[in-house]
Parts: sequence; C-alpha cells; structure tokens
Amino acid sequence: MKIINSNEFDEYWKKLPRHEEEQAVDVLVKEIIAAVRNEGDEAVKRYAAKFDKASPQALEVPPELVMEALAGLKKEDAALAEALAYSAQNIKCFAMLQKEQFKDFESSPSPGLFTGQRVIPVEKAAVYVPGGRFPLISSALMGLIPAFVSGVEELFLASPPGGSGNAEPMPGFLRILAAAALAAETCGRELPRVFQAGGAQAIAALAFGTESIPRCDVIVGPGNKYVAAAKRIIFGEAGIDFVAGPTDVLIISDGFDRGRGALPGAVRLIAADMLAQAEHDADARARALVPDRQMADAIVSALETGLGARGGGSPAALSLEAGGLIIIYKDMAEAVRIANVIAPEHLELQVEEGRRWISSLKNYGSLFVGAAAAEVLGDYSAGINHTLPTSGSARFTGGLSVRHFLKTVTSLRCEEGAGLQRALDAARVIARAEGLGFHAQSAEARQAPR
Repeated sequence: MKIINSNEFDEYWKKLPRHEEEQAVDVLVKEIIAAVRNEGDEAVKRYAAKFDKASPQALEVPPELVMEALAGLKKEDAALAEALAYSAQNIKCFAMLQKEQFKDFESSPSPGLFTGQRVIPVEKAAVYVPGGRFPLISSALMGLIPAFVSGVEELFLASPPGGSGNAEPMPGFLRILAAAALAAETCGRELPRVFQAGGAQAIAALAFGTESIPRCDVIVGPGNKYVAAAKRIIFGEAGIDFVAGPTDVLIISDGFDRGRGALPGAVRLIAADMLAQAEHDADARARALVPDRQMADAIVSALETGLGARGGGSPAALSLEAGGLIIIYKDMAEAVRIANVIAPEHLELQVEEGRRWISSLKNYGSLFVGAAAAEVLGDYSAGINHTLPTSGSARFTGGLSVRHFLKTVTSLRCEEGAGLQRALDAARVIARAEGLGFHAQSAEARQAPR
C-alpha cells in the first residue's frame, strides 16, 4: 500500500502505466472477432472449448431450463432468491424514474416550423454477464431490468458456458439463469433469450450474428479485458454502453469519526470498503484521501488485519500491493481537485458534512454520501446501477441506464408561412457560404416567388 502527500499526486498520476497490455490483447481479440464473423457458431464453440473449458452442444439455453433455474433457486436458497427479488424491485423503480426523464415533444421555434423529438427503444439489445471465479448474478439484473423498462422488443443475455453442455451447468451459471428469469418476472416481460457464450467471441457473435445468435443493436455489460477490447473494436457494428476497465473506488474521509476505541469507526469502514473493492482481482484499485498521516497508517494497519490469513497471494492483497493508494490532503479544495482528476468509478464521501462537497465533485460513476452509504449497496440492492465507467472515463460518461437502450430521434414538420420562408432563406445563404450549391438550390426550390 503506497502512501503519498497530495503535492506528490500529480507526478505519481502522470507516471502510472496505462494500456500496457492493450496491443497484445487487441491482436488476439481481432483474431477472435474475424473468426466469429467468418465461421459463426463453429468459432464461438471452438473458443468456448479453449478459454472456458466447456463444449456446449447448443449455444442457446432452452427457456424451460431458465425457468427451472429460478424455481430451483427459490426452493434451495430462499434467502438469495428473496434478496435478488428485493434488489430487482429497487432497480426497476430507479429505472422507471430514469425513463420518465426522456420525453417526446414538438415545438415551434418559428411560425411554420415544428421541430420534434421521439424517444424510441432499440429493437434488439444484449446483456453480457461475466462468469469466471465470480459469476456476477447481480449484473443480470442490472443489465436486463433497465432494458426491459426502456421497452426493448427483443432481449438477449450471454454468459460463459457452464459445465459440459446444457445438461450440466455450473451453479454460478444456474444462478445467472435464475436472475434472468427473475428480471423478466419483475418487469412483467417474456424471458430473454439466453446464450452460453462468453468472452470476445460472445461480443462478436452478438455484433454480427451467427446461425444461433441474433445480431443485436446494442451490447452492454461488464467483462474482462478481452470483453472490453471486443466491445471497443466492434463499436459501430453495434452500440455499446462504454468500454470498462479495472474496477476502482476512491474514499474521501475527513476523519470526523475517529476516537472511538482501538479501531476508530472511520478507519474500520474505509478499510472494509477498500478490501471489498480489492477482492475483485489484482487489477482492481482501492484508493483513499485522508487528512493526516496518522489516519493513513491506521488504515494500512486495518487493511493488514482485515487480510489476515487471506493475505499473500489473494486477489485483494495483490491489488493493494500493486495499486492501493492513500493520499494525504491539506484541505477540502485539494481533495476535490484530486478526486476530479482520478474520476473514480465509485466515490465515497465518508465526511461529516457531505453536502458541502457534492457541488464541487464533477467526475465519478456513482457517489456514495455518508459513512452509511456503502458501495456494496450500490453493487447489489439499493437500485442504482453497478455497471459504471472506469479508468477515468467518468470524466465524460455516466453508468449504465435506460438511456443506453433508447434512441432520441428528431423530426421537422413545416407549414407555409413567413417563418418557413425565413428559414429557407437562411439555409440558402449558409449553403452558399459553405460552397454547397445544390444545398442552396434545394432551399431555393421551396422558396416563394419574390
């Protein structure tokens, strides 16, 4: 765990290695994409055998198996089923409020001119859900529910195949199937079509279509560096939410909760949330901004205690060793500046007066205000989406929402009158200025005789 003073931050940040593996990853991903484009299902299955150690006989999962997975979950793990149902309702409520912000309208900026907007859902959307060591059950809810709420006509879910085919899916894959069924149940919609396909090959199949997998208009969801690279490369063939990198958190504390026992409250919560972030994988980044060295040292000690026997080669330990960072700041303005430069995926304000900070903080995926607002609530159950911009991309985009499944299209309707003639005249003049004579003639053809 590295500790630096705020005056060292800019130099530290400038020297951080970025995209060091991107070229090698791109070479392999482009090869996979080309194979899927040319060979379809055969390539998807071949890469499943190579990377996922699975050989699904059929890529599409039968709907009965999806429903059986939900019934099995409710029977065998009622607590998890109940927790997912609670989360699904909260995600749905939040998504519905987001949808209300997108309105159709028509207005008349000038007599005879009527400009309008329609908000239309895409026809086909796909949600990618990672498998691997930590099958992200919650990502199925986070991706499917906003898509259902947006009104997408056809929804698909892809996740790495489990076991040796449809007959023997792994428990994690079964839970993902159950979450997909629960998302549909919560939204009163038909089941999404589910495919046993993972990695870059799944993204390529969804972008181009294969014999079994339909071509989609939009592909969303988190994934590893190969999935991220594939989404970046196929963008244009299909829409995407954004290109996600390693997950990260930044926690700002003013130390207000110190002084209660051997392990102060603020330190305990900061360490808990940094460890939660670090356990994703060795590339995850857990960082904190604190007011003094005493608190920084206390956090390091709490992290070491928290790791305990799981230290050493655990993902959390490797993550903290490789990129864990505590920055000691001088004042609020300096802390805010550094936070805006980092543009974290998750930004926690464990401070006494959170509202004083909010207006100055501009760059983050989600903001968690107050010590009680744990990032884990955003990850799972509060209703906000956990698919968020990483690697500083919060500078220019927000997290996954209903907007990723909606198109805002515009319209123009005209009626004869002085307003129309003035607009045509302005168009003619601007077209001539740009040297586009036929544009000018198109306007002139509609102008009334003078």
